[in-house]
Amino acid sequence: MEYIRVTRPDPNEAFPNPNLQRLCFIKNVVKNPRIIIGNYTYYDDVDGADQFEKHVTHFYDFIGDKLIIGKFCAIAKGIEFVMNGANHRMDCVTTYPFYIMGGDWGSAIAPVKDELPLKGDTVVGNDVWIGQNVTVMPGVHIGDGAIIGANSVVAKDIPPYSIAVGNPCRVVRKRFDDELIELLLEFRWWDKSIEEIESLMPILSCSDLEKVKMEIRARL
Repeated sequence: MEYIRVTRPDPNEAFPNPNLQRLCFIKNVVKNPRIIIGNYTYYDDVDGADQFEKHVTHFYDFIGDKLIIGKFCAIAKGIEFVMNGANHRMDCVTTYPFYIMGGDWGSAIAPVKDELPLKGDTVVGNDVWIGQNVTVMPGVHIGDGAIIGANSVVAKDIPPYSIAVGNPCRVVRKRFDDELIELLLEFRWWDKSIEEIESLMPILSCSDLEKVKMEIRARL
């Protein structure tokens, strides 16, 4: 069966569907250059999908960490990406940051950047689905094709094509068998041209996984 589409969403428009203002392609509304978003990744929030950047917290220039999200991700309302600026120094007697309070407290010894417990960039792969009210902690990597259940707190890396839920977020199962996961990670459909992706839609939306394996093998 050949899949034909007369028109397609414009990846450079904030709102691909003018009648659905709760959904936006995030890359077109963020202004901070350290938030890097792939094409067709969207945020869905009836209270303002164009306000995604407000959900990236403790994101300070002097730290320099990045939030990197791949292509074709679906992110539900209530997301919070907690960045490295939220971390307090833990190798002293107290974690309290006296040095930022001003006044006489400003004489407290402030840590240099290398003394802070920084965890690096936060990275979300491609084709990731993140449910409502999820919190992603600093430096976490979420693999391609993963699903994060609603209300989860993601404090550790999540492997590709895993389903993970809870607080703390834990993997409950793989989405597919190892063979199909390896094929999908090699195939990387999200990196293909939009014309080729459209031709692949019957495969991408097929639940006959043995057929999917056969079709992908034929294209590798």
